[in-house]
Amino acid sequence: MTDQTIRETLAASTRESVDVDLTGLVDIYSSGGQAELERRIDDRLAMIPTDGVRAHYLLADRSGNRITGDLGKWPDLDPAVSETGDIAIGNRSEAFARATLISDELQLLVAHELPQSSFLLARVGLVFLFGGTVFVGCTALFAQIASARVRDRVGRVSDAFRRHDEPELDQLAAPAKPDEIDQIASQASQAVKRARQLTQAYREMSEQIAHEIRTPLMHLDSRIVKAIAKRPGASPTADLVEARADIKRLVTTLEALLDIASSKANRGDPTGMSAVNFSSTVKHICELYQDSAEDAGYRFDWNLAEGVIVQGDEAQLGRIVTNLLDNAFKYNAPGGTIHVSLESGPRLSVTDDGPGVPEAEREWIFERFYRGKTAASDIQGSGMGLALARAIAERHGLSLSLSEGDGSAQFVLSASNGQCGV
Repeated sequence: MTDQTIRETLAASTRESVDVDLTGLVDIYSSGGQAELERRIDDRLAMIPTDGVRAHYLLADRSGNRITGDLGKWPDLDPAVSETGDIAIGNRSEAFARATLISDELQLLVAHELPQSSFLLARVGLVFLFGGTVFVGCTALFAQIASARVRDRVGRVSDAFRRHDEPELDQLAAPAKPDEIDQIASQASQAVKRARQLTQAYREMSEQIAHEIRTPLMHLDSRIVKAIAKRPGASPTADLVEARADIKRLVTTLEALLDIASSKANRGDPTGMSAVNFSSTVKHICELYQDSAEDAGYRFDWNLAEGVIVQGDEAQLGRIVTNLLDNAFKYNAPGGTIHVSLESGPRLSVTDDGPGVPEAEREWIFERFYRGKTAASDIQGSGMGLALARAIAERHGLSLSLSEGDGSAQFVLSASNGQCGV
């Protein structure tokens, strides 16, 4: 293909040069006459071309008799129609020629030898060989660099997964300029973190169940043994009622543990969440607790901003509110006030006039089964309410804390790092 293109290009260049040369000689004849034309033809024949391609000329009368030039006889080309064609130059080469009439008595032939394409083809071949070698070398170098870069990145990803390095896994989960490898690493990192989160929740729940359920079961077994050992005629009703109460407390504890484990396992997972009108949810719960406040002799009021929207599960968000209110009702001072406030953000606060929580216990109260030292001995509870409320809050990207200060307790539910609020 390249050889054919070169040959066609050289032939076109030769035809063009013949036409230019012939046109120049015709102009010389027109301006200087036959004598000047003969002199110029002789001058051109005397020149040695630098490219090795010689030009040949023949000026003849209308009968084809030679007047000047280096060609011996007129070839088979009709000057009347400016015919072109290839002619033989001796026994060595061929030339492209054009014949034309320049007057009624004169005819002129200009012929240029066809350039040899072998030398040019050799040069082109050399260029292609050199260029191909450079291209292959550059391609191999680029492939080696790209391969080393991929190996390095895959190695770092593998090291992060093998060492379970949390910061590196976080970096893999959110690459700065993601490509196909980064996307695979991000998905794998999220899967590893999700599996670790589920495993941690499962382990914590198992440990808590094993540790905390043993004592209630032993008490339950003891009550049943007492009921069985009653003397004939004695009623075991009281023991069975106490045993049934123990069973209910045990089931409640198990349900709370499962809810906490589920909330921790699903932390950051938006599945099942939707836009919730938190203002409406909190207002409805407050209205339900109004009668209980009157019965307990508490002053209960609320101040709720309208249209506070939170992305989450309405039932679980409501459970946070009920757990905080249950805690406030349980520890409030006789005749005290319970106040609920909701602002955009969201920011929910529940305040009571109870004894408050000592500073040393302000984080411990959110642990499972922990009950504050200031809690009255007659107050029933398993110590799960605040732990469950915080687990649900974290699942929704919210934070639950106890505000600092002496006296009454104020629990605050607010957005964590600007999340969840709509």
